[in-house]
Amino acid sequence: MKVRILVSLKESVLDPQGQTVRNALHTLGYHQVKDVRQGKVFELELEGLNRQDAEKIIPEISDRVLANPIIEKFSWEIMEA
Repeated sequence: MKVRILVSLKESVLDPQGQTVRNALHTLGYHQVKDVRQGKVFELELEGLNRQDAEKIIPEISDRVLANPIIEKFSWEIMEA
């Protein structure tokens, strides 16, 4: 089973890299871009788990290893069973 986990900074955390990208886009004439937030994408391939077990372990993995819960949030989706 494949899982995609998206990790991004919490809204209350400043994102200097995102602001740098936004400024670069404005310099290139893309003034429609109001804000940019950077993040990370992880794709995991799990085996030996049913969907219910995967739904239990994915948030645990994300919270303990992939994201810093103090400044980051995460969301996830199962891509294929």
